[in-house]
Amino acid sequence: MHKIPVVPADSAPPAGPYSPGVRVGNLLFVSGQGPFDAAGNLVGDDFASQARAAFANIEAIVRAAGGDLSGIVRIGAYLKSLDDFAEWNAVMRDVLPAPYPARTTIPADLPDFLIEIDAVAVLPE
Repeated sequence: MHKIPVVPADSAPPAGPYSPGVRVGNLLFVSGQGPFDAAGNLVGDDFASQARAAFANIEAIVRAAGGDLSGIVRIGAYLKSLDDFAEWNAVMRDVLPAPYPARTTIPADLPDFLIEIDAVAVLPE
């Protein structure tokens, strides 16, 4: 097994001992992404804008590995409040193409942001 770290050129460095993405064969495992820009600043003051910012970070990692959002087959979403569940569904429908990926949505005690998203993508051969 050969693991290849994937780090977009214009992204903030990881906040800990992890890679933003790890490619194994044609699979890409994307670490949890929050609503932060390349300088580490929080982006957005409402749930939808923060979810879109987290998806933008995921997209940057997937593109750096040679794929796009259509290759995402699994999403893990961590919501500060399950009150945002309906809005989470709306953002997913808007950002990701059908057929939609498998998904788990979990309430989480996030510090200063409303959502974190991880993903698994299948990359082109």
